[in-house]
Amino acid sequence: MHKVNIPKHVLERALIQRNGKEHLFETLDMEKVAHIIVDLQVGFVAEGAPVEVPATREIFGEVNNVSRAVREAGGLNVFLRFTYDDNEKLPWDVWYRNYLSPANLEIMRAGFSRGAPYWQLSPELEVTDHDLIIDKTRFSALIPGTCSMDAELKARGIDTLIISGTLTNCCCESTARDALQMGYNVIFLTDANATLSDEEHNATLISMTSIFADVMDTKRLLGLIEHSRALAPAG
Repeated sequence: MHKVNIPKHVLERALIQRNGKEHLFETLDMEKVAHIIVDLQVGFVAEGAPVEVPATREIFGEVNNVSRAVREAGGLNVFLRFTYDDNEKLPWDVWYRNYLSPANLEIMRAGFSRGAPYWQLSPELEVTDHDLIIDKTRFSALIPGTCSMDAELKARGIDTLIISGTLTNCCCESTARDALQMGYNVIFLTDANATLSDEEHNATLISMTSIFADVMDTKRLLGLIEHSRALAPAG
């Protein structure tokens, strides 16, 4: 699991910005909370996968514990799948053609097209019929015309997102940044996101702490959920 290192000066600056509050949220309305599990698919998790992120194999306990707690508290779990779609209405040629070699483009097409083995959610995830599974064709799940997540969340009155998954510094960070700017509260987990190095992981945590999210570990989040449940009106 990543070794978390957020510099003291970043934490101190965040305290000043937040009027001395170490964490933004002291209670949650769990019916308005969604846990967004980003791209924990076979193609990112399995040994030898096209975009293997070894650290993902160390976070399933935390991710599943959060999913279970959110589900039991009346919140929503949303499992995202990164998807390559040759027929999408808004082709992403700028990335696929300009930022990838032809060989890597073919790897992405073969690995993450709908129905491909690597495209499937990792079997280590606990997924139930009460959860949502949503496909996205960009790093962020909140780019208009490329993912239905925003509409699904708004239809359910969701106003707060908990972010876990992979890659910390790509799809997780992109979704978190857009979520704040689109009016969602954001909680970003230190030990339930994973990427290719501690340096990249911590770079995102620094940005999240500075501006975009309430950053915490799963132990604190689970305590916050339990506290919120205890305060919720009966029935």
